[in-house]
Amino acid sequence: MRPLRVNHSTMFLLVILQGAALVLFCEWYNQVIPQSFVDSDNKVHVLLLSSWRSGSSFLGQVFSQHPSVFYLMEPAWHVWSKLKKTGAPAHRMAVSDLLQNAFLCDFSVMEAYLPEQHSVSSLFMWSHSRALCSPPACPLTPRNEFSNQTQCLKACKGTSLKGVEEACGTYSHVVLKEVRFFELESLYPLLQDPNLDLRIIHLVRDPRAVMRSREESAKAFESDNAVVLDQRNVPAGEVQYQVLQEICRSHMRIERAILKPPPFLNGRYKMVRYEDLVHNPLGEIFSMYEFVGLEMTRQMEDWIYNVTHGKGKGSKKDAFKIISRNAVEVSQAWRTMLPYSKVKRIQEVCKEAMSLLGYKMVHSEKEQKRLDIDLLVPQEPYQFSWLPTRTEDPSNQ
Repeated sequence: MRPLRVNHSTMFLLVILQGAALVLFCEWYNQVIPQSFVDSDNKVHVLLLSSWRSGSSFLGQVFSQHPSVFYLMEPAWHVWSKLKKTGAPAHRMAVSDLLQNAFLCDFSVMEAYLPEQHSVSSLFMWSHSRALCSPPACPLTPRNEFSNQTQCLKACKGTSLKGVEEACGTYSHVVLKEVRFFELESLYPLLQDPNLDLRIIHLVRDPRAVMRSREESAKAFESDNAVVLDQRNVPAGEVQYQVLQEICRSHMRIERAILKPPPFLNGRYKMVRYEDLVHNPLGEIFSMYEFVGLEMTRQMEDWIYNVTHGKGKGSKKDAFKIISRNAVEVSQAWRTMLPYSKVKRIQEVCKEAMSLLGYKMVHSEKEQKRLDIDLLVPQEPYQFSWLPTRTEDPSNQ
């Protein structure tokens, strides 16, 4: 029997094909098979600190969609929902304890605030976390791809809290977004915890824009408003102004604490204005990534560009969705939509905070509606240039 003869060209082609198959298999394996745990000494913990309707959902997705990030949206919602008959000060220790454990990928404390029969679907806005739609939590979305919230809601809702903990342990960065802190002091135990490498990014927004956005979704905030106002009986017409005043006071408390920070806070806090973020999105986000030790990816850059350079301001039904919008138009919408009488009142209740954060007052309706007048006190810009070619539409994610 004659031996099978294979010429050199065929052999070379077979070797190339075998190598390509091995590379493809490794890529598939890394995305589908659960990743190894990241040593706790190498983890970075990030708190996105903000207030309602300040752009924090967008900022949350800037981190959530990054392949190195395990993200949760507003875990303190569970505390406030469970203890809703009291005021915000009574929740501080419980919220701080919950976040401390969540940063360490321990969700046993969370169980006290969940239904007896619970899973990942019991977590507030869980499908906004790409990590909970990706291996090892769920095989739906490869870790280097963007998650689809609708698909995730259907395919990944059965993951147990144990599965959430295991997934959390495989990421280098654990990022939590919160709107229910009104002072930095509650976070001091976390900043001094030797097991945490905590960085705080504080996102603020022009109070006039916050009011305009809150009015569009007023019903959704009724329960939180009562907690913010310490369950006081406030006339209906005054609720939004008094809540906004408390938010402005919280910004002042936080920023004043930064003026003379305790040693453990040095280099671990960064304030970002929403308006600066939308005028220079990639530059500001690159700076935030650098602050927490994340690399900017080309996919993230394309997503950031598309989601901030859409058309129009979006509709009321999209108020809580991250879709492609003209972010600069969104930031300016209050100037054409709020009556000057309301603007004047907001400026009265938030005067000190606006001055501290660098927001200029308007003194007439005419000045308010002149969009060529810049109402931001300039801050040192972070320079960055866009790379060419962007085709991905985030609204299709």
